[in-house]
Amino acid sequence: MERAEKATAVTELNSVFKDTGTVIVAQYAGLTVADMTSLRGKMRAAGGGVKVAKNRLVKLALQGTDVAHIADLFKGPTVIVHSKDPVAAAKVSADFAKANEKLVILGGAAGRTNLNPDGVKALAAMPSLDELRARIVGMIQTPATRIASVVAAPAGAVARVIGAHARKSEAA
Repeated sequence: MERAEKATAVTELNSVFKDTGTVIVAQYAGLTVADMTSLRGKMRAAGGGVKVAKNRLVKLALQGTDVAHIADLFKGPTVIVHSKDPVAAAKVSADFAKANEKLVILGGAAGRTNLNPDGVKALAAMPSLDELRARIVGMIQTPATRIASVVAAPAGAVARVIGAHARKSEAA
């Protein structure tokens, strides 16, 4: 890699670190190309990305960012999993690590918060932003449906009583 390519890679990584909500660092020694392609596809579907870069360049790119405190995680063959959604990167990497033991999660960062491997797993267990939105909408809709059924119930009862009275009158 030439000097200009290295400078471009550092600038690109720096923008990734500044723009993402969560960064997960993992070791990928022993993963096949098919495994890495699968991980990249899953992350892309979740709205994030996967980067493999030289540790020296990553440490340069970390300088001046909110996630600069994770520089000590970059030892050996490491992969960076990142997303703007605070939960997506952790979910995808934790699920992938369960299925493939060769991906070892070292830690990461959620904004300025440092995450150890257990912290990443805890973050992965949280519902995503879309799931939380769906729950809130469900909570808002449930009382409205109950109110509508309670309001409609007396009218239905009155209609059944009138119907029964009409059938009784016809029978007589």
